[in-house]
Formats: sequence, structure tokens, C-alpha cells
Amino acid sequence: MDTRNLNLGLLVTLEALLEEGNVTRAARRLNLSQPALSARLARLRDELGDPLLIPAQRGMVLTQRAVELRQPLHDALEGVRRVVADGMPFDPGTMEATLVIAASDYMQYALLARFSVALRTEAPKVRIAWRALDVLALSSQLERGEVDLGLAIPDHAPAAMRQRQLFRDDYAVIARQGHPAVQGRLSLDVFCALEHVVVSLKGGGFSGPADAALEAVGRRRTVALSTSGFLIVPEVVSRSDMIALIPRRIADGWLDQVQVVEPPLTIPGFTIASVWHDRTTNHPAKRWLRERLTTLATET
Repeated sequence: MDTRNLNLGLLVTLEALLEEGNVTRAARRLNLSQPALSARLARLRDELGDPLLIPAQRGMVLTQRAVELRQPLHDALEGVRRVVADGMPFDPGTMEATLVIAASDYMQYALLARFSVALRTEAPKVRIAWRALDVLALSSQLERGEVDLGLAIPDHAPAAMRQRQLFRDDYAVIARQGHPAVQGRLSLDVFCALEHVVVSLKGGGFSGPADAALEAVGRRRTVALSTSGFLIVPEVVSRSDMIALIPRRIADGWLDQVQVVEPPLTIPGFTIASVWHDRTTNHPAKRWLRERLTTLATET
């Protein structure tokens, strides 16, 4: 096979096609029109003497030759990217990039708001897009390049992805100011007797981290309201006699409107990690943005 006609641009196109397994998604990833990418695919097929992608019952599948090429090609191009990145000065103030982050509204409130504001000064040409976290879809979103970074509990993150711990948080109980049954402290009996608001990220769930701890001591609570987001909970609690167990970083932001008290039993806290695909590990802009987010998380 004569490889003299396989320039770097064609190899990057081949990498995208092999990783996406789909012409439309590869074209979107490379910011090319579908006809332009189809033309490059035809050229690659001719140069390599292999169809690379063939029609199947659902979309297209890689040929055996394409499967064998995928990882070695990715590794080789990552080596090129590292050489180029290490040999060029990097200036966050002038870099242009778009970062798509999948996170719950809790993480958007606890960290991403400050991160996005900081970047307006440090990296003003970077655009940030927040997306709602869908743990079940996160792996495929990262693989397809639809999301650059996910923020999730490590146990919920896709096992095949890279991870880095950002911070730990624990839980606090919130109740409205002047609540007759909550005067700066909360007994286990009152905690179980009052109605609760819980957060179910998937929607419709009526249990949370408190329920396993209660079951361990033979107790139960009453859940009156389930919501899919954290940020509405303090508003609901401040207007009712319901209470809620929420991450402390949210609770501390509402000290002027609700009481924040310690749970009457031990409820384990949790860790939040950043999660990304190996494809972007050595990308200069994405790497700098991940490191900046990590630094900001540890400053709190």
C-alpha cells in the first residue's frame, strides 16, 4: 500500500470515522459538511483498499480492517498532538474553544457558576455550554464528542472514562425559619415525623441517601414531594413545613431564608469527580480547562 497520499488531515478524518462509526456524527465532530466528509471517506477507501464502513441493519459497522486500525491510529495521532502542544506556547487568554459540561443543577450551582465567571477574565474566548447530567447516556455522549466533561459521583461514572476527584460534600437538613418543630436542632423522632422533600435525578423516586441510614436503625420517614432538581428544594422548604436533606454547599447558600441543621443520624457524604474521554486527555485547551476547574474546586 502506498501511504504517501495519506496526509495528516485525512488521518484525522479517518480517526473520527472509526471512532464515531457514523458519517453524520464524524462530519459534525470535524465541522465538515456531510458531502465533504463522504468525499474524504471515498478517498480513504481508495487509498487503503478497504470500505472501512459498510451498511448494516442499523446504520453502518466497521470492517475488520477498520477495527484493527482504530486504536493504533488514535495512539499515533495523540503522539502527534502531544508533540505539537508541547512545542507551542499556550495562552489561555487567546485560546478559542467550546467546552460542553454535563452536570446536575447542584454542580452548576456549587462550582460551574464560579468557573464560568472566572473564565470570562482568564479565557474570554472560551464558550461554555451546560447540559443536564444523564448518567445512563454519559458514556455515549463522551464517546461521540457531544459532551467534553461530565461531573458525577465516581460510582455513577462510566468505568471506561478518565476520572479526577474534585471535592467531597456532605448533607445538611433545611427547614423554614420559625418552623415550630425545628429550633436549631432536630431529633430523630421529629425528623421521621415531618414530611420531606427528596431529589430524584431520574424523576419520580421517593427515596434518597437518608432512607438507607434510617433503615439501618429500624426507622422510616415520610416523603411528600419528589423533584428532579436540587435548586427548587430550598424555595419549597422556605414556604412550607416540609424539610429536606440536601448537599451542604446548596444549604449554605440559603442561610438567610432557611434553618440549616445537622441530620439526627449519620448519613455518608459523597465525592464529585470530573469525567472525560481519553480522546481529549492531551488536548491543550481541554486539559487546561479541566485543570482550572480542579483548582477552583479545591479553593472552596
